[in-house]
Amino acid sequence: MLSTLKREYAFVSGLGRTLLRISGVTPDAKISVASALEQSVDAHRNRPALLFHDNRLTYGDWDARANRYAHWALAQGLGAGDVVALAMQNRPEYLCAWFGLAKAGVAAALVNANLTGRALAHSLNAAGAKAVVAGEELAGPLAALAPDGPDPSALWFAGDGEGALKTEAHDRPAGSNDLDAALAGQSAERPDPDVRASLEGRDVAFLIYTSGTTGLPKAARLSAARVLTIMRAFAAIARSRPDDVVYSPLPLYHTVGGIMAPGIALTAGAAFATREHFSAHGFWADCDRYGATIFQYVGELCRYLVNSQPTDAERRHKLRVAIGNGLRPDVWDAFESRFKIPQIREYYGSTEGNITIINYDGKPGAIGRVPPYAQPVFGLKLVKFDPKTEQPVRGPDGKCVECAIGEAGEAIGKIDTKSARKRFDGYTDKESTEKKVLRGVFQEDDAWFRTGDLMRRDALGYFYFVDRIGDTFRWKGENVSTAEVSQALSSVDGVREINVYGVQAPGHNGRAGMAAVVSDEGFSLDALHAQAEAELPKYARPLFLRMQAELASTSTFKQVKGDLVKEGFDPNQIEDRLYFDHPEAKAYVPLTAELYQAIVTGDLRI
Repeated sequence: MLSTLKREYAFVSGLGRTLLRISGVTPDAKISVASALEQSVDAHRNRPALLFHDNRLTYGDWDARANRYAHWALAQGLGAGDVVALAMQNRPEYLCAWFGLAKAGVAAALVNANLTGRALAHSLNAAGAKAVVAGEELAGPLAALAPDGPDPSALWFAGDGEGALKTEAHDRPAGSNDLDAALAGQSAERPDPDVRASLEGRDVAFLIYTSGTTGLPKAARLSAARVLTIMRAFAAIARSRPDDVVYSPLPLYHTVGGIMAPGIALTAGAAFATREHFSAHGFWADCDRYGATIFQYVGELCRYLVNSQPTDAERRHKLRVAIGNGLRPDVWDAFESRFKIPQIREYYGSTEGNITIINYDGKPGAIGRVPPYAQPVFGLKLVKFDPKTEQPVRGPDGKCVECAIGEAGEAIGKIDTKSARKRFDGYTDKESTEKKVLRGVFQEDDAWFRTGDLMRRDALGYFYFVDRIGDTFRWKGENVSTAEVSQALSSVDGVREINVYGVQAPGHNGRAGMAAVVSDEGFSLDALHAQAEAELPKYARPLFLRMQAELASTSTFKQVKGDLVKEGFDPNQIEDRLYFDHPEAKAYVPLTAELYQAIVTGDLRI
């Protein structure tokens, strides 16, 4: 009874704080991200705002630097409704740039600073940007796009600006511009707020690109109302206050690292600390150096920390809450107990989606909770899903079928254009936008956002992630969740990382299970095989193993499966060591060319 009351109190009080914090943020309100953050500056001008190695920028410093960017943008004839692409590695200058652009009413397209070639060109073209603000380190990749890249006159390069990272010198494209020199000649005073007076909550504040594991990035529109909702809601969830230090080594060009994490700090007058990129070795030293009290995570980052060698710094931290998503159940307990994290706030959400749920009471493994009485607030449903068609199941009446308790289905969120939380503003590409909308779900005229994620919920309203649609595969007439297979096998001694996927096996229907494995000392094929037999049904056990030195992943630690699926299990084409779960040996054996031939010709039944 007591635990039930605590759970309900945690949910109700957390939801109440969150809704109170975001009240007044509506699509038709005359609001802007810049004006909201200027209020924080005015209230905390002399307090530390941005921390980066030995650099310390106060709120006043941050504001002054951003003002120079605003005046620069206005001097270029840029204003409300325009877009500037921002491509820069993590450093304080990044946040100065987008804050300054926002002051001028300009939307920033946050381009992945690791992209090159076709993906980089596509991202710039999708934004429709009138100028590109880039770090010195991007000079080479941008120059390589010529003659199909942006006009050099639209390229503005920032070198070692105020609070910036010292970068290696690169040859800038001929005809490009020196942004540092241009900023030096601009005023540090605030521009007239009338330059953005026409903006409303529904207007685009940022373009942020999906970091999917296949295909080219899609530019998702984030309105000012959505950005402020994210910032204020998660500040409420983390209970951030001016004496906090929020630490996040995640990429600033992504929603989690560049909007949510700094938003938790900067809307509350706290400090935000970051570094160039995540380092398991340097993580706890950074927490100790900055006095971090709040940590923004993604799940794989936590797993790296759990697998790292113990350090003295990990026992000196002052963290009171870790907030993030993707913390797998098999990592949760180890992360919480080893590092003595007082509170973990796991949530579910996406850059472009209209669903966000929170695990307010820290129940291990749950990505959030929606009790039946709170359903109208969230507008979240799980509907039955057909993996063959990759579409929700429709009943005899043509309407979608809601899942029962414990049944896995696709999560969908009801679209409400009048709500900052429930809007779906889509992508710059209309076709991609329409593919994410499900119509006629429960009524003739309703519209719901397709998350592309399979979940299940229990009787108490806790939701659990099952898998990403497309990451499931069908073998022996059964549907297999790659996430559940990974979870079952990742606890085997010596398994440092594992990526599960399905591969085509000639002459067989469906896709056979395969796992790419990164191992440490103590790894045993026999132990992995025994765990698979003990924990998984036969159809879900990986038939093939691929041993790798490291796994490919996106900059936000999402595993990349596309190339692995295409390459399959042919030892004539793959240099990595391959193994096969031999039905006669009842063990993983080396996959030779002869054995491969027997499998693909059907001489050996699998």
